[in-house]
Amino acid sequence: MGLDRQLRPATQSDVAREVGVSRTLVSFAFRGAPGVSDETKQAIFEAAKRLGYRPNAAAADLARKHRSAVGLYLMDIHNEVYADILSGVRMSLPQAHNRLILSVSQSIDGVDAGAVDSLIEARVGIIIAATLLEPDERVRELARIVPIVSVARPVPGVDSVYSDDDAGARAATEHLLSLGHTRIAHLAGPDYDGHTVRRRSYEKAMRGAGLAPRTVPAHDFTQDGGMRAASEILDSADRPTAIFAHNDQFALAAREAAYARGLAIPGDLSLVGYDNSRTGRLHGIELTSVDLHAMELGSVAGAVAIDRLNHAQAPIADERLIPELVVRNSTAPAPM
Repeated sequence: MGLDRQLRPATQSDVAREVGVSRTLVSFAFRGAPGVSDETKQAIFEAAKRLGYRPNAAAADLARKHRSAVGLYLMDIHNEVYADILSGVRMSLPQAHNRLILSVSQSIDGVDAGAVDSLIEARVGIIIAATLLEPDERVRELARIVPIVSVARPVPGVDSVYSDDDAGARAATEHLLSLGHTRIAHLAGPDYDGHTVRRRSYEKAMRGAGLAPRTVPAHDFTQDGGMRAASEILDSADRPTAIFAHNDQFALAAREAAYARGLAIPGDLSLVGYDNSRTGRLHGIELTSVDLHAMELGSVAGAVAIDRLNHAQAPIADERLIPELVVRNSTAPAPM
């Protein structure tokens, strides 16, 4: 083996010389194209393994003038729901042999154009975005550069896979109302396009019951942001007997704030979250929560992304999943 081969990665030409075939035949073998016998394929793959050759998927995309990589944008890697979405996406891709390139927001408020731009610069064929906080029009602009599948948020004119937040928030609020709670606060997320449905549904349900809604938005989607908003609610003169939180992360922040004030859950304060996270299901926490089926969201989004890569002119996908309220031990009848 020459010194130059020791210092550089193996190429298809190296594999071709090792086997005694053309480089084109090696390319055909790795692409799964017809015209290569099983015996020759085996010889090519064995030689590639000996030489340490790894196919360059980006170069193959360039040669075919087709981008096969799938980009996945996650708003918050600290929130378990995004880990579940990632798992779902990964489950849907192996059979299609697509590369998955991950980019995570580095911004405290989740608005991070740089994380999306990095996927565009990586020349991915499509971006699965969970969850973009950009305005609808900005998402449509991005989708004109690279196709986007919006996850957990419907965007008109863009492939969308989401859970019915109106139904989920209504179920959460009506559950607390059925337990006799009249002072129910909503710990809401910041006000961004596509992210106020849970808030509006809660407020509508409260007014429908003849009660005044009480919405307290957090300044950002971090647990610290949720803790500050929860503290504001719990330190008020007319402390509520129940809180419906925008997500489980906020609900768990409210739980910590309640315990710091000597409040019992659910004796003094009932809590409902949203996501049905693994942490919320733990013994001793047992958080009542709305299951938005995060892993299924990821799996369906992956399938939509592959279909869009293969059928660029297909109709816009609008996949709506039905959430489910899971009642556990963090809710109880309103205190007398």
